[in-house]
Amino acid sequence: MRRPPALPNQPGPPFDNLTARRLRVALGMGPEHVAYGLRVSYGLPYVTPDLVLAWERGIVCPTSPELTALSGVLWCSPGELIGRPRTLREHRVARGIAPEDVARAVGLELLAYLGMEEQDEWRGTDRQSAALAELLELDLPDFVAVTGRERRLAECLRGAVSTRWQAYVRQVAKIVPLDRRLVEETLMDLHRQYQGQMVSTLSWGGGGERSGEAGQEFLDEIVARFWDAVEGRP
Repeated sequence: MRRPPALPNQPGPPFDNLTARRLRVALGMGPEHVAYGLRVSYGLPYVTPDLVLAWERGIVCPTSPELTALSGVLWCSPGELIGRPRTLREHRVARGIAPEDVARAVGLELLAYLGMEEQDEWRGTDRQSAALAELLELDLPDFVAVTGRERRLAECLRGAVSTRWQAYVRQVAKIVPLDRRLVEETLMDLHRQYQGQMVSTLSWGGGGERSGEAGQEFLDEIVARFWDAVEGRP
């Protein structure tokens, strides 16, 4: 997964990793085929199947040149692989707001704010977090992601669907300010979906390998599935 360092101040655009995976699967390609195409056709000799999987799982994001090359391999436009803003910097840039204005609005020293943005680690108080959400017009999923809670949410959700969902209700409710009953119903539904998918995959005769792939894909998408389930409930 080694690659040349990105040029300073040139981060890649927001990346829609789930769309990238769906396009690859729809084309009948494995990660190794994508990596081969990027190496041979686009002059990116460092790209490996592991790096492609890391992009698809949201572990790392492709740079702008990598995203353009990836769109060529997947036969789509670069715009199809650009997702919603996710990081603090991406949301600020999308709103066209200068960092000085954000720092002033939330009550932080400019250098302190820039440090949080660079490290992608929001450390503001509840009051400052509320001011940030209002200024950047963040909805709840974006607020959870920007304030650094999404990774912990993903860990809890993976535990909930793969073990006893009841044990994670309190933890999830502390991460996301939702009604406890809504959290309970959502976790129960996700647990049922995950367990049902694992059983169905095994019954198809695919064996442990196929079941493992299906289960990993479900877990990789767990946060998106959680928000979809929350929004879909009456």
